[in-house]
Amino acid sequence: MNKSIYYILSFILLLSFSCKSARTITGGGGDLNMSSKAVIKENTKKRPDFKTLQAKLRINFNKNGKSQTNTVSFRAKKDEVLWMNAPFSVIRAMITPEKVGFYNKLDNTYFEGDFSYLSKLLGTELDFQKVQNLLLGDAIFNLNSGSYSTSIIDEAYVLQPKKQQLLFEIFFLIDPSLFKIKSQQISQPKEFRHLQIDYLSHQEVEKQILPENIKVIAVEGNEETIINLEFKSVALNEDLRFPFKIPSGFKKIELE
Repeated sequence: MNKSIYYILSFILLLSFSCKSARTITGGGGDLNMSSKAVIKENTKKRPDFKTLQAKLRINFNKNGKSQTNTVSFRAKKDEVLWMNAPFSVIRAMITPEKVGFYNKLDNTYFEGDFSYLSKLLGTELDFQKVQNLLLGDAIFNLNSGSYSTSIIDEAYVLQPKKQQLLFEIFFLIDPSLFKIKSQQISQPKEFRHLQIDYLSHQEVEKQILPENIKVIAVEGNEETIINLEFKSVALNEDLRFPFKIPSGFKKIELE
């Protein structure tokens, strides 16, 4: 995987946080006798609420036995912009509800397009809201718009649609104490695809409960990609800029 694809994949899979005054919090325990509606209601209350966010995040990317580690800057304006900048601005990426784009000064190339490549890459249909929810530790599908059954596994609630889709299956594990998602999984058995996002720890940042460490596992056939994320130095609700202008003379590339 070339550096351009590596950074844009990392950017899309990332957006979580840690903070200068962050406090790591642990779940476990809690009431395991709640209905699915009650669990979903509590989970909805814990959705993060902020205007802007900036952070440093450490990314470890492992595919086919090859590993890379980088630290990048991230900024977000909730529901509007997700922005990432690599050291020395050699690679910059931005995603909005309308499009995904990045440019690479290492080889003078750029990409602008929709979510189709990312959807194909992760094996599930993506849009801005789903990407943002995934990275903030929220359910990528609206739990309030469906009917879910509840079971208990490893001291956590497991929510799944009462009627799973024909083409893919969805599972959400929710901590009974924090009511935050511990894991969300999408499987496409016929396509031999599986996407799993595990939220290994959470932290409290300005009274918001946000992911601290995330492990992303994407499997397709015999190939497995693992991305470990560690988030540092988060600040919320500051005035931020999101500069993104493709330099003149750069060559547009297609991602297939």
